[in-house]
Amino acid sequence: MNKGIYIATLEPNSGKSIVSLGLMRTLLGKTAKVGYFRPIIDDSKNTSKDNHISTVISFFDIDLDYEDAYAFTSSEIIKKRNKGRSGEILDTIITKYKNLEDRFDFVLVEGSDFTGEGSIFEFDTNVLIAKNLGLPVILVGSGVGKTEDELLGSMQIAYTTFLDKDVSVLAVVANKVQEENLLIAKEGLSKFLPDTVEVFAIPFTEKLAHPTIKEIVAELDGKVLFGSDFLDNQTGNFGVGAMQLRNYLTHLKEDSLVITPGDRADIILGALQANISTNYPRISGIILTGGLIPEEPILKLIQGLSQIVPIVSVNDGTFSVTNRVGSIKSQIYANSKPKIDTSLTVFAKEVSFDKLIERFINLEPKGITPRMFQYGLMKRARTAKKHIVMPEGTDERILSAAVQLVELDIVKITLLGDLEKVKEKAVQYSIPLDLSKIDIIDPVKSEHFEDYVETFYELRKHKNVNCDIAKDWMADVSYFGTMMIYKGHADGMVSGAAHTTQHTIRPALQFIKTKPGVSVVSSVFFMCLEDRVSVFGDCAINPNPSATELAEIAISSAESSLAFGIEPKIAMLSYSSGTSGKGADVDRVREATAIVKKERPDLKIEGPIQYDAAVDAAVGKSKLPDSEVAGQASVLIFPDLNTGNNTYKAVQRETGALAIGPMLQGLNKPVNDLSRGCTVEDIFNTVIITAIQAQGL
Repeated sequence: MNKGIYIATLEPNSGKSIVSLGLMRTLLGKTAKVGYFRPIIDDSKNTSKDNHISTVISFFDIDLDYEDAYAFTSSEIIKKRNKGRSGEILDTIITKYKNLEDRFDFVLVEGSDFTGEGSIFEFDTNVLIAKNLGLPVILVGSGVGKTEDELLGSMQIAYTTFLDKDVSVLAVVANKVQEENLLIAKEGLSKFLPDTVEVFAIPFTEKLAHPTIKEIVAELDGKVLFGSDFLDNQTGNFGVGAMQLRNYLTHLKEDSLVITPGDRADIILGALQANISTNYPRISGIILTGGLIPEEPILKLIQGLSQIVPIVSVNDGTFSVTNRVGSIKSQIYANSKPKIDTSLTVFAKEVSFDKLIERFINLEPKGITPRMFQYGLMKRARTAKKHIVMPEGTDERILSAAVQLVELDIVKITLLGDLEKVKEKAVQYSIPLDLSKIDIIDPVKSEHFEDYVETFYELRKHKNVNCDIAKDWMADVSYFGTMMIYKGHADGMVSGAAHTTQHTIRPALQFIKTKPGVSVVSSVFFMCLEDRVSVFGDCAINPNPSATELAEIAISSAESSLAFGIEPKIAMLSYSSGTSGKGADVDRVREATAIVKKERPDLKIEGPIQYDAAVDAAVGKSKLPDSEVAGQASVLIFPDLNTGNNTYKAVQRETGALAIGPMLQGLNKPVNDLSRGCTVEDIFNTVIITAIQAQGL
């Protein structure tokens, strides 16, 4: 079930706040707990907090700390990009959003504002964030200063961009459209949008466009002389009081802002008197220019009036002040109740999201992005913290990954090796090793060493293993770590950074053994591509599997796929698709496919099939039009190790995909092998999937 929605815009000053406020009220009418999140906020100029967040939290009384409602300021984003740390941005955004998703029934996410130095990147950034959060989008665009073609064209481009990235667009809102053009805008949008996308148009509303007195004071650095309790007064239009009073009064309109030099007592007093007269419209405030303050008798007269509007003194001249007031981009503040009420009223009149909400609450995100997959792995690992042993305790990469894992409280870690050598290595590479959080065991000094030796002897004496041989083997870190799992002193093992695959797996095959009904230990990689996660198997263990073994690898891989939240659609890869190919290799794949269909009719499988037909929708439809797997395969089974190993490495290198694994499947307890060229991230991810495997036992 989808638990969030993302409001995105095309440009600055689109007025998306009106949509946020209206949608929040709609959601709160349907569920008690609605959260609010802004991935990126502007750097605040005049206050310490983002106005959008403060307004929503305050007005709707949301139980949410300010710091939890955003991830980064725009300047922080720029700094991280400049330092090559862009990956951290999405990680943090996903984590903070998921925390809110756990707390609330639904979360409203509001995109960035397109202001400041990094605004050129913001549209693409919002697309990327929405995709990685797996959220459908409401798209908002402004009609200010645009022709009909310009408005519709920009909205169509934006919609297509989201669609191309597999982000669902639920509604498109044309905002700030002239009243007489509302129907034209809606009809124009409907021409290129499917019926599943709701279309709305909201009129330009002067009350929302004009700033409050508070905003003007902040912009002009003014000094409030009177009426500080009324700074939230909403201005209408504004005019300069430079003519004689009798002429100026005829220019007053509702909520006019009076701008006049501070020594024009006639204009000041005349405007205040007009404000309390039933014959003239109300004014919102008075700006006194030139740094001039009325004389004392005038000030006393003002103080004695029964109704006082804000009167503000500024240092700039009248011409400068008028221009600056005209350029203020108004916002909605927490205590701007008139603006909020206006926004909600206009929204309720022009927009109805009730049916839309009922439809999209059950909307599933399309696919799964790598960062979504990784976040899900960490979350699952934390649900039941497992104990993972890592035999290569003096490897710098192992140490770094272990420290990260325990700091995030994902797993319990035991490193194998000589304590002093491990500590020495940590100091050498400035790794903050905390011995209160990570256990370090030297196998031959362990209190369990003799018991492990005796156990190994009993298990392997039929293979002519005596006690001395058992002792030698148990001094080996791979054998010791595997025995920890066998004896229940650890839940899983990750090794291979400094050892061969054979060295890692052999002890597991000797006494952990395979699961009942499983004869083949195989492996899979979780290939985290730009827009999906695919399962590749077997790319690490079996050189030339038979048809029966290939079928078993496919079934094991499908079960692994399911265990990690990926719907298995199995493609049995070959150099031929369908029935056209001939030869021993393609016949073996065809036979393996038939075995899977017979043993597991519940699984979706296609084979033999070529790689492009398996993953490309157009090619798949062309070659196998009736297949429910072609073009959308999530589990790809390679016919041999040569093909599988080279393909996964080619995909990884050429596309920049993250390859998590190999994860071994078929063993009674989880043991996973690392490549000797592995990175800290590889180790980190492999430990997490090992912990999740252990949860399923």
